[in-house]
Amino acid sequence: MSRLLGLGLLLAGLLYPFAVYFGREQLSPRFFALLLGALWLARALSTPRQPGSRWISAAALGFCLLLGLADQPVLLRWYPVLVNLLLLSLFGLSLRFGPPLVERLARLREPELPTVAIHYTRQVTKVWAAFFLLNALLAAALTLWAPLAWWALYTGVIAYGLMGLLFAGEWLVRQRVRAAS
Repeated sequence: MSRLLGLGLLLAGLLYPFAVYFGREQLSPRFFALLLGALWLARALSTPRQPGSRWISAAALGFCLLLGLADQPVLLRWYPVLVNLLLLSLFGLSLRFGPPLVERLARLREPELPTVAIHYTRQVTKVWAAFFLLNALLAAALTLWAPLAWWALYTGVIAYGLMGLLFAGEWLVRQRVRAAS
């Protein structure tokens, strides 16, 4: 069930900028708040307790509550900023309180990581944290100063393309690091 909810949130995140762009005239911000809030609430109630899961859900639900109460279309554009800041927090706090998030993910596949891999996963976690910081800043700038079409293009297409490039680039670097060790 939690995988289905995670998929629902992922799909909602992917479609969100387009729904805002094409549906802003027909759908009220309260509709978006209700839909996102229901997904986040269901996730919070069904996901096993994991580091950061409760406060991430609480922050997202808080945003949905604000969006629903204020019913202001301009707030719709802040959701991608929030998501990036939450991901930045998740990656950044894992660096501080360890183990780094990328190391945790790597240990799912390879429980006994060599020292070089542990150092590498820390560096990759830092790169992802920097990416989410820059992505949040760019999404915020587009929210404040750009036309809705630019915001939708960046948050709905370009940001995911950049994420894919970063993921692919990291995979290529990882192959070289593995070959060298």
